[in-house]
Amino acid sequence: MVLEQIRELVSKKFKVAADKVTLETRLREDLNVDSLDAVELVMELEDVFDIKIQDDEAQALKTVGDIVNFVSAKKA
Repeated sequence: MVLEQIRELVSKKFKVAADKVTLETRLREDLNVDSLDAVELVMELEDVFDIKIQDDEAQALKTVGDIVNFVSAKKA
């Protein structure tokens, strides 16, 4: 499931417990993701899910739920 893969990826990358990563988890506010972290996360998402994420699309990803919805739409 996409959510589980993203939850695992985010929890490892930002060193938080996977059960603390929810659809409502905000990248910047809750996980302290800075611009470099965001670029690295986008690159990992592209590799893991074999998708391409444009810069403007990446900027719209504010929560884990946004990422799940985006990846699910790209994979469909």
